Amino acid sequence: MPAPRKEQVSKYSNGHYHLTSRAVRRAFLCGFDSQSGCNYEHRRQWILDRLEVLAKQFSVEICAYAIMSNHYHLVLHVDYEQSLTWDAEEVVKRWCTLFPPQALKDSDDKQIDVEVVDAYFARLAADEEKVTLWRERLADLSWFMRCLNEPIARQANKEDQCSGRFWEGRFKSQALLDDAALISCMAYVDLNPVRAAIAQTPEDSEFTSFAARVETQKNSASKPEPQWLLPFAEVKKTGKPQATQNAHVCLPISQEEYFELVDWTGRCIREGKRGAIPAHIQPILQRLEIKQDNWIDGIQHYGNHFYKVVGIMRHLLEETERQGRKWFKGQSAVRLLYQ
Repeated sequence: MPAPRKEQVSKYSNGHYHLTSRAVRRAFLCGFDSQSGCNYEHRRQWILDRLEVLAKQFSVEICAYAIMSNHYHLVLHVDYEQSLTWDAEEVVKRWCTLFPPQALKDSDDKQIDVEVVDAYFARLAADEEKVTLWRERLADLSWFMRCLNEPIARQANKEDQCSGRFWEGRFKSQALLDDAALISCMAYVDLNPVRAAIAQTPEDSEFTSFAARVETQKNSASKPEPQWLLPFAEVKKTGKPQATQNAHVCLPISQEEYFELVDWTGRCIREGKRGAIPAHIQPILQRLEIKQDNWIDGIQHYGNHFYKVVGIMRHLLEETERQGRKWFKGQSAVRLLYQ
């Protein structure tokens, strides 16, 4: 029986999570279905467009994603503390952007007078109980996934001319306790098309955060960095990564270092060999407390090794105690991969 969501996710605190949703009834979420002959490739863009909307309104940041044929992966950072900095008007504005009140529509379905809108928002902002509820929901993983999955399901069912459940039960979540777990999970997610033999290398894949970052870097002059995709640390003149002032970053490494690590890992996995870790990649793993010799195996079999919680051993034991459990699946893998 799945553990209650409140035990899996630390509410009222910041944290990183790996989330997965899978389509039911052998339905193709995206891509070409060889059995039915239907092409659902356009649905990938549905998910990306929706992610962009949600990332701008929720206090949730997107570190990585991969949209596969019948499921998708997300690596998210819940920034609960940021939601506490919003005033009541900001909370109301964000919530009503996601759920536009019918009271703001006239009979012709046209936007009514701005003064009426402002007055309506002011009345909502004065309702402390409602504002508190909305603030919590805007920093809640379950509400984020609800606002992502429900519209996609409705669109897909309408297109398929059917009704009923589109997603296979509730989404699966996995807590990432530290940077070592985070980079392992992000690499696993970005390399999903490579492991599935859909792409030869990470940069050749489509609809992954890795491919999006590479494309952005190539066209940096004409195509700015997506605001909804959490950036990496900037590189100082000294050559050391540095967090952007007053901004969050995915990892305490530069984007170029992440590119090199994931690209090299993807080539090793695709060619079916372990390979020797190059000298310029070794320091990345050392800084993140990852055992170099087991890196490839850890990423290649990440989905089998780990379950609800991932992190170096001392953090895993702390989380085990916090949840009042005796152990978590994956402790042997943690000992092999993390220092």
